[in-house]
Amino acid sequence: MPFTRINSKMVEAQVLPGQRLFSQRGAMLAYRGNISFTPNMQGGQGGIGSMIGRRMAGEATPLMTVEGHGSVMFGHGGHHVHCVDLTGDTLYVEADRLLAFDGSLRQSTMFMGSQGGVMGVIRGQVTGQGLFTTTLQGHGAVAVMAHGGVIELPITPQRPVHVDPQAYVAHRGDVRNKLSTALGWRDMVGRGSGEAFQLELSGHGTVYVQASEEKL
Repeated sequence: MPFTRINSKMVEAQVLPGQRLFSQRGAMLAYRGNISFTPNMQGGQGGIGSMIGRRMAGEATPLMTVEGHGSVMFGHGGHHVHCVDLTGDTLYVEADRLLAFDGSLRQSTMFMGSQGGVMGVIRGQVTGQGLFTTTLQGHGAVAVMAHGGVIELPITPQRPVHVDPQAYVAHRGDVRNKLSTALGWRDMVGRGSGEAFQLELSGHGTVYVQASEEKL
């Protein structure tokens, strides 16, 4: 169920009988056809465990189930929308960045410490984005939100990528993350950029970075 880009802040999805998708509540802008919208209390395709994980993390972004026959246009808060097509791999994304995603994708939550150890826990505390990240796995499309648009940066074993934690949106692939410090003498005397923490992603995959450090 791919998303069709209407403009930088709106996407449209075709909904067919027997299919469904999930979206953030309040993200529906308009629809055509016979479409139903139902509050989802089971955490998407991941079931009750996914919902509990998000609630523990303070990331229980309300979802709604979209079903029927027709087309639906999505957007939220005037944020830029970026579409990601998964082909059996896993997307790791902050819960509040999700706009809509294919109902065939399996959703769960991952404790950031399992990837980044203690540094993963620190990342959650420093960024205020929680200790858990939503994962979407399988074949299907995902629409994520960002400030100022999104760029895709490749990650290779030879070239890890360092990202400002507030600019991080999502990543995919065989990637490890940890929070590193860039504290130097300029920061000590108050003349540095102020970006003392960086999220380091290494391995093989892609990271999605927004063009602004603002939170959604």
